[in-house]
Amino acid sequence: MALKAVHVSDVPSLDHVTENASLARYATRFSTGGVEMNRSELKMPKFVVVGHRGHGMNQLQSSDRRMRAIKENSIMSFNAAASFPLDFIEFDVQVTKDDCPVIFHDDFIFHEENGNVFQRRMTDLTLAEFLSYGPQREAGKEGKRLLRKTKEGDILKWDVEKDDPLCTLEEAFLNVEASLGFNVELKFDDHIVYQQDHLVHALQAVLKIVFEYAKERPIIFSTFQPDAAILVRKLQSTYPVFFLTNGGCEIYEDVRRNSLEEALKLCLDNDLQGIVSESKGIFRNPLVVSKIKESSLCLLTYGKLNNAPEAVYMQHIMGIDGVIVDLVEEITEAVANMIKPASNDAAGGEEGLAEKEGMGKLQVNPNPKFSEENLSFLFKLIPQFLEI
Repeated sequence: MALKAVHVSDVPSLDHVTENASLARYATRFSTGGVEMNRSELKMPKFVVVGHRGHGMNQLQSSDRRMRAIKENSIMSFNAAASFPLDFIEFDVQVTKDDCPVIFHDDFIFHEENGNVFQRRMTDLTLAEFLSYGPQREAGKEGKRLLRKTKEGDILKWDVEKDDPLCTLEEAFLNVEASLGFNVELKFDDHIVYQQDHLVHALQAVLKIVFEYAKERPIIFSTFQPDAAILVRKLQSTYPVFFLTNGGCEIYEDVRRNSLEEALKLCLDNDLQGIVSESKGIFRNPLVVSKIKESSLCLLTYGKLNNAPEAVYMQHIMGIDGVIVDLVEEITEAVANMIKPASNDAAGGEEGLAEKEGMGKLQVNPNPKFSEENLSFLFKLIPQFLEI
């Protein structure tokens, strides 16, 4: 399939974006009711599970083979995730030098050539240059050997059990199961102070693709960049915008990123619909959950703890709306066993039913099967959550 760069001039202006269009699309994969949304409120019909970068992120240094099973942020990973009862997949979108939204997490891309390591900033690449990395779709064509730099500074070969070519946002819309929702993370470098014109330019390129190809697919926008979150909310009102935060687990120069209280303020001041927090931030500051829910905001979480079923169950009990996970198969199975749609016979309000306005009835297993070892693992982590 031939791909072309998107020209920002082709993007409709704010006046051409439909207000709250086709919100029934959010009911596609949900078993009880659809997502309800007005200008400042979004209601999830059930506890949602989101596949992180599709079927799960790659941790190349991990001894767990599941973290290297399928290339993250790829069409193969997205469709592998779609085979499980997920509501959304999450992936990272950046915009190339020639205005094409592509799916890639890291700020820099690395490759090896003749024993030498080369790096390029993602947004300095053209679409053709970006697609020249890794496996190629064209038979007989060889791409640049991908490497990856870890947080610790090590540069590793990006070797996975099932590899797949890099892809664009357009390709994801065209080639991924249509009923699967997309949580589109708008990715920007944490170390750059962006001018508004730059952010608007990039966001309009993304919106051009979304409005052309999303059709009935559920979409949520999210970003760690506060100004980008505000702008994408102003540029359109069809899709909800969530603010991503570390919840105080890391400190940044921009104070809006440094706590759940600041995230809540940003959302309320700018009519955003939800927060996505590092799960450790929630466990450190559980009282803020009620404040967020009282403000009619959705609350999702991400992080390594979300790969532990007992931590996911605790978050459900706390009132969190959903989790972004790497171990898709394990967590979807665990959630299905913990939280089940209420049967007609159970609709009389027996113990174990949880009902929320606009969300239907769910039956929560009051005795999930966790071993003493499982619970001990979680309780040992609690003191770490409380550390600053």
